[in-house]
Amino acid sequence: MEEEKSVLRWGGLAGILGVIFFFLTIVIAATTLLPLVDDPEGVVMTFPDLRAALTLVEGLYVVGLILWVTLFLALYQALRGTNLTPALFGSAVGFVGLVVLAAGGLTVVAFAPISELYHAPGATSEEQATLVLLWQATQGIFNELDTVGLLLMTISFIVFGVAMLGAPAFGKGFGGASVVIGVVGVAGISFIAVDSLSSIALVGGFLGAILSLVIFPLLLGWKVYSLSRVP
Repeated sequence: MEEEKSVLRWGGLAGILGVIFFFLTIVIAATTLLPLVDDPEGVVMTFPDLRAALTLVEGLYVVGLILWVTLFLALYQALRGTNLTPALFGSAVGFVGLVVLAAGGLTVVAFAPISELYHAPGATSEEQATLVLLWQATQGIFNELDTVGLLLMTISFIVFGVAMLGAPAFGKGFGGASVVIGVVGVAGISFIAVDSLSSIALVGGFLGAILSLVIFPLLLGWKVYSLSRVP
């Protein structure tokens, strides 16, 4: 029993700490990278100056994802006794989502060689223009990984919500809210696949990211941690 509580305690704390790391990435990115989001050529040109900040942001982001592995393990631990199938399935889908997000977490590794070619002595304006297009294409791949990862993460929280419906420690209210909010998040992210350039897709993607990377990990992290303190 004490070992099980230890899993819940550390899993809950890891979930909350992961949210803190994610907020740190937002703060750093907003102050250094956000002004250049709509200027691909500006990003390529200033990448050598932005590389340290980008590396820090992505490093914190990946650490946060690793912490959430512990949260998923704790959720499985808390729910397997009352509803094993959705608890196991939710964990599996969540782990895959974390892997996909982590795969697109260190973009600096892919962008650094492009920047080096752009700033290489003798690079012509035509070559630099081509490298900017290559940069945009590479960013598109990372955007796709982020979208799929967020979608899988949100689906996993829906499945966890189903498992919570039959778990007295969570209750139907907590489980029902997880399912409903998760469905809203999936719908929001799905708009990106329909029309990635529309304002609805932008709002939907932002909503899905907030739900998957802030709301759910924070609420479930606190809930799991509180369960570890129950006598």
